[in-house]
Amino acid sequence: MEAGSKPRVAIVDYSLGNLFSVKHACEKVGLDAFISADKHEILGADAVILPGVGAFGDAMECLRQRDLVRPLQDIAQSGKPLIGICLGQQLLMTESFEFGRHRGLNIFEGSVVRFDNPMGPNGPLKVPQVGWNRIYRPDFLKQHIAGDPWHQSPLAGLRDGEYMYFVHSFYVKPADPSVVLAVTRYGHIQFCSSLRRGNVMAFQFHPERSGPQGIHIYRNLAHLIASHLQQEGIRYAA
Repeated sequence: MEAGSKPRVAIVDYSLGNLFSVKHACEKVGLDAFISADKHEILGADAVILPGVGAFGDAMECLRQRDLVRPLQDIAQSGKPLIGICLGQQLLMTESFEFGRHRGLNIFEGSVVRFDNPMGPNGPLKVPQVGWNRIYRPDFLKQHIAGDPWHQSPLAGLRDGEYMYFVHSFYVKPADPSVVLAVTRYGHIQFCSSLRRGNVMAFQFHPERSGPQGIHIYRNLAHLIASHLQQEGIRYAA
């Protein structure tokens, strides 16, 4: 990236994503976003977003066909920001049990499982979960991090219990509780609705469909990307 330009963000195109709404949200907060399935363009970006809706197995097969599995794993190891959204968060896990058993990117150790008969106060809830639900700071982080556990994260500045928009039947179960950035309840089931470890961040909900608070998350992501570039000695136009 040339000094003074906007950070370039690659949105991975593997035919299963809400690509243009993600691109629009990025541009709204001052990022130069582009959609690509080319591994060289993706590797050359300042940050990478892995979006997605649909079936886990189909998504992994598309990533394999486009030779994107190893590049995404390399980006996760590089320190460059990698952001997963909805199915994109699930693909970061070791494996999924959606329509069989499928190997994931294994960037986070853990599995992807289906909602098992979530029960609300008036009986069973529908699966998939479609609509608005709240995100909360997890107890683990509250107990192990002094101050606000969302400080300097994509969720910085949000209130506990903020509403976000969800569309999903499956959710992630990370092996390491310390990577869970936010939790959400659907009926009696509490699940991980956001992950973070270092440069890799992900959301089960859709920030780009979550109104002003979702755009706030994209703005935080833009600041985190800029901070990474500044650490690399690159300045960009605000």
